[in-house]
Amino acid sequence: MKTKIIFTTLIIAMMITTVLSCKKEGTGGKAIITGYIKHHSAPIPNATVYIKYGAKESAGISPSNYDASVTAGADAKYEFKELNKGDYYVFSVGYDSAISNAVVGGIPVTIKKKTETVNANIPVVE
Repeated sequence: MKTKIIFTTLIIAMMITTVLSCKKEGTGGKAIITGYIKHHSAPIPNATVYIKYGAKESAGISPSNYDASVTAGADAKYEFKELNKGDYYVFSVGYDSAISNAVVGGIPVTIKKKTETVNANIPVVE
């Protein structure tokens, strides 16, 4: 009986350790998601890029539905650093001066390794 109690306690302790040691999607890791915002083949500079942690689908168009954001550079490049492995959804809103219109779009991104850089160009449309 005493052996069964010790064994059960060890199993429970191992399960708790496993759950607590797993890092969920979000910041605190060493992975990077980077890419360019493009409308067809044209770069969209200064677009805002939002990220949703733990998502494979769009969280909608409201910025409040996302966990973080960055502004793409003049070359339309964006980057989210220090991420854990897992699933993310990146969504961008910008302005295409060639057509004088707002453009939006997003894609799911999966980080498979603790330290990797995932290149994910975000296609946007009117």
